[in-house]
Amino acid sequence: MNKVIIVRYCEIHLKGKNRSYFERLLIENIERNLKDIPHTFSKLNARYLIGDYDQADAERIFDKLNKICGIHSYSESFVVDTSLENISQAVLSLAKDVSGTFKIDTNRADKTFCLNSVEVSREMGGVVLDNYPNLKVDVVSPENVIYVDIREGGKTLVFSKIFHGLGGLPTSSSGRGMLMLSGGIDSPVAGYMMAKRGMKLDAVHFHSYPYTSVAAREKVEELAGRVAEYCNGIDLYIVRFTEIQEAIHENCPEELMITLMRRFMMRIAERLALKHGGQAIITGESLGQVASQTIESITSSNSVVKMPVLRPLIAFDKLDIIEIANKIDTFNTSILPYEDCCTVFLPKFPAIKPRLETVLKAEARLNVEELIENALNTVEVVRF
Repeated sequence: MNKVIIVRYCEIHLKGKNRSYFERLLIENIERNLKDIPHTFSKLNARYLIGDYDQADAERIFDKLNKICGIHSYSESFVVDTSLENISQAVLSLAKDVSGTFKIDTNRADKTFCLNSVEVSREMGGVVLDNYPNLKVDVVSPENVIYVDIREGGKTLVFSKIFHGLGGLPTSSSGRGMLMLSGGIDSPVAGYMMAKRGMKLDAVHFHSYPYTSVAAREKVEELAGRVAEYCNGIDLYIVRFTEIQEAIHENCPEELMITLMRRFMMRIAERLALKHGGQAIITGESLGQVASQTIESITSSNSVVKMPVLRPLIAFDKLDIIEIANKIDTFNTSILPYEDCCTVFLPKFPAIKPRLETVLKAEARLNVEELIENALNTVEVVRF
């Protein structure tokens, strides 16, 4: 009996006549992620089979599958030519490691097979009990389940564990976005959430050297690398923001510092996105979390760009965000005590509900276009 890893998708089933497009992207993403591991790849109806791999590489393959958007679940399985004898052998091979209660769960995709799914489960359950009389059947709450998946084309898959993937849609199926990546908890999670919806990501980070340290930049690069694992890599654009912050600090009311900074950041993010094929800006904002994330502040920052601004965390509370940050292994990096540019010249009482006419009046004191162009001339690119 040969072993394979079964890969399943879910939402792609709903794509109708466009399904082949999403399938093609998912296959490309799987093959790209497994390119360094010897294996074969085949399709069995709505299942993908990874075969001919060294068993020592199985955990590496699982780890990579866990980070590929669009995968609903996967299992390591025996694959046999469809016959009751072959299925019995595979079931018994799995049952030898079982103790306590069990049940057989059969899916019969091949409707031409001689027995229906209930009959196959009953037959295989009897085979197990004949060979392992210490086991007991429990069809309601079994301690162990052995799955029999009889596929079209004369192949049957027999397995005992189902591991859940990320779900969502394949990377690059939903366009390209520019993630505004700070060193905090929220923005890496926002990037991950959009990657799950099939968006290819670039990222922009604003630094204020010498007010912020090299360690703060390294922290952001580490976060970018973590998020890159979920979207086939990221180009991180690092922008020097010092001159803009100094100009705002010197010429504008202190309470509008954060509001004006966000407007500059949005403009720069949009220009970088347009230059590099982006179609949207992504932020980690959560409504009401801080002064720059009230509806009035969001309205102010939105008003300077034409591109859609996606805020996947807008209705999340902090505990929701932290839970996901731990899941994707960014939380411990995000809480490292290195300040980002948003903490430079931080006002004691930032405007919570800035009026747009007041913001425009303050911004008129600045040479906006010159400051933006100077910042764009400082861009460095780091690829992950």
